[in-house]
Parts: sequence; C-alpha cells; structure tokens
Amino acid sequence: MKKVKVVSSLISTGTFKEFVDTIFDFTDNRLSSYVCCANVHMVVEAYQDKAFNKMLNEADLVTPDGRPISVVIKLFDKIAQERVAGMDLLPILLKEAEIRGKSVYFYGSTEEVLTKIRTQIAADFPKLRIAGTYSPPFRPLSEEEDQQIINNINGSGADLVFVSLGCPKQEKWMAAHKGKVNACMLGVGQAFLTYTGLEKRLPKWARDWSLEWAYRLYLEPKRLWRRYVIGNSIFLFFVFKRLIFRTY
Repeated sequence: MKKVKVVSSLISTGTFKEFVDTIFDFTDNRLSSYVCCANVHMVVEAYQDKAFNKMLNEADLVTPDGRPISVVIKLFDKIAQERVAGMDLLPILLKEAEIRGKSVYFYGSTEEVLTKIRTQIAADFPKLRIAGTYSPPFRPLSEEEDQQIINNINGSGADLVFVSLGCPKQEKWMAAHKGKVNACMLGVGQAFLTYTGLEKRLPKWARDWSLEWAYRLYLEPKRLWRRYVIGNSIFLFFVFKRLIFRTY
C-alpha cells in the first residue's frame, strides 16, 4: 500500500477494507510482519527519536490511527484518507479472523484484562480460536524468557498477534521480533481496554472532531499532559511550517 510522509513518518494509505485485506494477506502467506497504528503522539516520538522513526518506517503497514493524521494526508497529499484506528481495527479483525478460520494471540496488558478479553470474545465470536495470551512482567525479559515466548507464540499457530504495551514500547517489541515471530503483529495500545469496555470511548462525533486526546488528558492529566500539550504543539508547528514553506 502506498505510503506518504507525515512529518518524518511514512503512513500507509487506503480504505479501511484494504488495510484489513492486506493484514490477512500477511497471514495467508505466513509473513512475519508488523503493523503500527500511528497517531500524533507516535509521529512526534518518531521525529524526536531517529531509531524509533526507522522502526516505524520499516513497518509493513502504518495505519492513520489519529484523526489529525488523516486530515494532514488529505490536506497535503489530496487523498481522502479515512481514519484507521487500532480501537476500530481490533473488533473488525477478530470478526474477520473468525470468518476466515484464523487464530489470534494477545500479548501485553494485565492478566485481568486478558481474562476479560477471553470472556468478551467467547460472547462475540464463539468460533474464533484464541491461540494464547501472555502478560509480560514489568521488567525486561531475559533472553531465555524472550525465546520461550517466541516459541510459545510460534507453537500456538497464531496468525495475528495483538500487542498492547504502549507507544513506543510495543512498536519496538514488534520490530525486534520481526523474523522471529511467525505471524502478523499489530500494536493496538488502548484497544484491549476499549474492546472489553474497561475504558469508554467518546461518541463518534467527538472522535471525528479529534477530541479523544482531550478526553484521555481529562482521565489522566498528570501522566499525559506533557504528551498532549507539548506533543500536539510540536505537531501543529510542523503542519504550519509545511503550509508556509511547503516542506516539513
């Protein structure tokens, strides 16, 4: 799928269906691949960290997760790009995985959340096979532990591995495991919580007005104020710079 540049990040473009079909093409061909869902925070992180930017740009797919990303693509590249958010992708991919006979694995978050995911999937998609789940400890894994989880995922026959470790940790984990994990890995962040109902989303009209960041800031001001106040300001600076000078 064609990629376009947003600040320093290469974002894939296409319809929501094309993203879904491409992801399942990866699984059909048993490609070790990874998919990033890029919002403003991720794009700013990538600009500030060249190594992370390289990982992001080498991803097999980078979806325009944040509404501002879609707006910028339309503004500068004249592509009517719809938003392809991880929170929206997860339930659609689960449904399609059930239909196509694919299996799924969940890596990250807590045991409580993973248990809730199993319960929710049993209710929503009773024929979907959950290949496995794993909640990693809050410390770096040893080489032996990491190899064990790789063996576990590969031995499970998982087609899709959903990863929830937060940005940029989950993207770094996926990049490090490309070529090792024989599945399509998808960094979906908060989607574990929204799918299970443990965290509510704003109504669609509010999401269309790019207000999700304000809602999350309201929920966790101490942790997120720097990300959104400073990060969003940096992003807007680059948008205005391109408007004026035609370049980032």
